[in-house]
Amino acid sequence: MTADPLYLDHNATTPIAREVAEAVWPHLTQDFGNPSSASVQGRRARAAVDHAREQVAALVGAEPDEIVFTSGGTEANNIAIRGAARHLATRVAVTSCVEHPATAAPLAHLREHHGWRVHELPVDGACRVVLDEMPSGAVGLGTLILAHNETGAIQPVPELAERVHRLGGLVHADAAQAVGKIPVAADDLGVDLLSIAGHKLYGPKGVGALYVRRGTRVAPVVLGAGQERGLRPGTENVALIVGLGVAAELAAKVLATEVERQSALREALWDKLARAVPGLVRVSPEQACLPNTLMVALPGRVGAHVLEAVGDVSASTGSACHAGVHSPNAALLAMGLDADTALGALRLSLGRSTSIADVESAATALARGLGG
Repeated sequence: MTADPLYLDHNATTPIAREVAEAVWPHLTQDFGNPSSASVQGRRARAAVDHAREQVAALVGAEPDEIVFTSGGTEANNIAIRGAARHLATRVAVTSCVEHPATAAPLAHLREHHGWRVHELPVDGACRVVLDEMPSGAVGLGTLILAHNETGAIQPVPELAERVHRLGGLVHADAAQAVGKIPVAADDLGVDLLSIAGHKLYGPKGVGALYVRRGTRVAPVVLGAGQERGLRPGTENVALIVGLGVAAELAAKVLATEVERQSALREALWDKLARAVPGLVRVSPEQACLPNTLMVALPGRVGAHVLEAVGDVSASTGSACHAGVHSPNAALLAMGLDADTALGALRLSLGRSTSIADVESAATALARGLGG
């Protein structure tokens, strides 16, 4: 049996932690109660959901009643953006030009169907938002990705929050890529809403959460019964929620150690690649970056072709492919990279299981594929 390629794509998804899988299994088998039911089984399910809510809240410095469980980061973003918009009189949103589609699409919906004006802030060469381009008038909503999914750049969310609040608006952060990789505290960020995705922090796919600061008015996007404070109606998926809770607790325990360890591994990977491949460009910023994320690019090469040639490493590229034609990533172009360089981008994202031996093996394989 052929071994799987070395996995350096943890920003795409993470493997479910063993402790998470063990916690989920009983709720897929014998613990089947409906959390809204008064039965013994229902009360047991409700207790499991409540405990998970406490675990997730602790990870992001929130109160348990500020956590709303969702099906993932995309739904959390939609509830935050479209739900908050229904209560906002000022139909002006501020965001960046490098947002994930899970944020960009709800904003486009507000613009196209509800008359909102969406002001996109530019980024600099480090993929950090330039706040000097903020509009001067009233703002209803500010939304920003906390850590960029491609480059790993950590965005100035606290500074944006201060400015938007001063202009009378609410602030949302898409923290799907950040929670579990760096310390995230809602109060320190100054946000009113914050999105979490379970599968980005060694939890199950299909579950996430939305932090809603007490007193923040948000309307449900889907209508139904009163589950999750009425913001996300429908019977809760107890098994996945329990898994998210355990994943959050695990993340809190290992966070400080893993930030330091993965950051050192990332720098070792860059050093080895930079020495072996002349002309290699570091796209990810050296400062204010996710500790596990390294995006590099080699002008004149196509990242997807490099990965196909290597075969021994699972990673992502900075390009999109339509009908066999590769196009450069818009975020990289927004940073000022030329199309030739952007097409050659590779995103290498490390994880808890990544070792120095893995880094050395990956560097050797990638250098060979890049022509080093």
